[in-house]
Amino acid sequence: MSTVTAPARMTAEEFAEWAQRPENADRWFELVRGEVIELPVPMKIHGRVCINIGYLLEAYVRQRGFGYVTGNDSGVILERDPDTVRGPDVALYEDARSFEELHPKYGEIPPRLAVEVMSPSDRIGRVMDKVSDYLRNGVALVWLVDPDMRNVTVCRPDRPPEVVKADQELLAEDVLPGFRCRVSEFFFVPGQPAAPPSGT
Repeated sequence: MSTVTAPARMTAEEFAEWAQRPENADRWFELVRGEVIELPVPMKIHGRVCINIGYLLEAYVRQRGFGYVTGNDSGVILERDPDTVRGPDVALYEDARSFEELHPKYGEIPPRLAVEVMSPSDRIGRVMDKVSDYLRNGVALVWLVDPDMRNVTVCRPDRPPEVVKADQELLAEDVLPGFRCRVSEFFFVPGQPAAPPSGT
């Protein structure tokens, strides 16, 4: 990650306009306490893991008939004065029941679940800063997914992180009642041997 040429301090609204300028096309940014941070371009493994997670969460919200899933680093305002806009790789929200109710830009209601997928260029300190921003500002559950280690670090407010390995089951009954899957499903490609179903 690096700092880019931008005004010294920006609000979330100024950031939304600035990030859409032609010279910023095909680049990824976040706003951290008023400062613009550029993120690395996601690679194929990162994208595949995000799709798998989004697929599992989308199936879950459709089955229960409530909530919605976002991807592609869709921004959410976590703090004001100075403003922070973070973009989870995948997120599950519960603040709208129709497409018309979705915020047209950055919403200010945090997701119930935020998912971050580690990239080779990520520095653990910067990633944990992002996780801390989520947990301090109303996100009930964060999954930090490591494709290299094939595990998920489960982070919650006021609890120590818990590492769940590929052959273990990921549960979140207090936040996502009824959701369960094996961590290995995050790293699945059609054609490879499937993991045993959850609960077997």
